[in-house]
This record gives sequence, structure tokens and C-alpha cells, in this order.
Amino acid sequence: MPETEDVLYTRDGPVAWITLNRPEAHNALSASVRDGLRERFDQFVADDDAQVLVLTGAGEKAFCAGGDLKEMSSQKLGPPPPDFIPHLNRNITVEKPVIAAVNGVAFGGGFLLAQMCDLCIAADSAKFGVTEARWGRGAPWGAPLGWMIPPRVAMELMMTAQPVSAQRAFELGLVNRVVPAAGLREAAQSMAEVIAGNAPLSVRASKAMVYATAECGWTEGLEVADRIWDPVYRSNDAQEGPLAFSEKRAPRWTAT
Repeated sequence: MPETEDVLYTRDGPVAWITLNRPEAHNALSASVRDGLRERFDQFVADDDAQVLVLTGAGEKAFCAGGDLKEMSSQKLGPPPPDFIPHLNRNITVEKPVIAAVNGVAFGGGFLLAQMCDLCIAADSAKFGVTEARWGRGAPWGAPLGWMIPPRVAMELMMTAQPVSAQRAFELGLVNRVVPAAGLREAAQSMAEVIAGNAPLSVRASKAMVYATAECGWTEGLEVADRIWDPVYRSNDAQEGPLAFSEKRAPRWTAT
């Protein structure tokens, strides 16, 4: 995999880290960043030793300030094509869990990146905003917001284009935890390691179920969940867990 300076990939034990690396441009989503993200997500998928991914931004000011408006202006961009930006659960499939570690502003496309991750930890200095209305752009990627938070709050975010604090985002359910900025990396690594210590098939089925049942009613959702979990129950790991408990040892997961 060729090195992409604008998007870095590292691993700390079972936890992979993707870092947007344009702090001088507030980690804006230039073409090189978008291409680099695709490469790095593919690298994570192929990395069998990485069980959880954390997505973050370099520097202290910005997770990602959104699209590169200077680049967009020079290109006179119209409606973006479906693959314009790597969008988890839309044009990129990642079965393993992904955590956003939001270290600063997450505006526009940066909000999208935080929204598309499965979990989100934010520095207490972070801010979140759907700012497209301020610049005459669109945010069709905001469609899932009405599923994640109350619809009236989603409309307020999109129509006012005003940012909210990390604490407010936590209160709305957009953020799982708010931590001091200096402890963000440690907190994200800790959460990721807890997840990585669990049975991989169970973790991935949990993720798949939440997204799949968002499309369903009550009864259909239960049926979909049964189908998702059936191979987990039949796996070797399903036998290993109770056996490890009875033998008073840590489970040895094989994801089979």
C-alpha cells in the first residue's frame, strides 16, 4: 500500500488508527484526503490483526472542517456523485467497528465522518455542525440524522447551520462520551481495546443488527436479527466462551 501523507494508518495492538493529516487546512476533505481515506479503510479491512478502527484528525483544532471549499470553488462542483466521499455503510463496507475520536471541529463533511462511524468519543473542546446551508451546498448524507436524534433537532442543525458543543452532542445522543482533550486518544484506545477483547463475530453481528433493523418494523426486525445471529450461535467461538468461563481462563477467539 503506497504511503498517503494526507491520511495516515497506524496500529496499536488490535486497534488501528486512521488520522486525517492536513492540520494546516483543518483536515479539510481535499481529493487527496478522500482518496487516502478509501485506501486506509481498505487497509483496515484487510488487516486481520486489527479488530477495531479509530478515525481522528491531526492537530488540536479540527477533526475535519468539511469539504475543501477552495478546491470546490475552482472545480464548480455540482451534485456530488455517490462515491465522492468514502461513506461507511453506503459505498464502503466495513464489518468491524469504527470509532470517531473527534479532537476539534467537525463541520460539514467532518460531521458526516463522525456521523457514519459506529461510535463517537469527543474532546470537550469539539464542536459539531452541519454547515452546508451557510455556503449554499447540500447535505443529503444527513438523511440518517432523523434516525439518530429527534427530527426537530436534526432540522435545526441543518437549517440554522449553527454548531453545537460536544456536551450538547452528547445530550442529543450523537456522541457516546465526552472527555478532556488531553485524554482523547487514551479514551478512544481504551474503548477500542474493550471491544477488541470481545468475541469478534458477536461484535460484528451487533453492529450489523443495529443498522439492518433501522430499515424494519418490530416483527421484521426480530426476524432479521435472528438471521444475523444464527451463524454466531453456530460458531466455534460460541462454544469457546462458555468453556473458557468454566475453566476460569480468558477466551481464545478465532472468529470461526
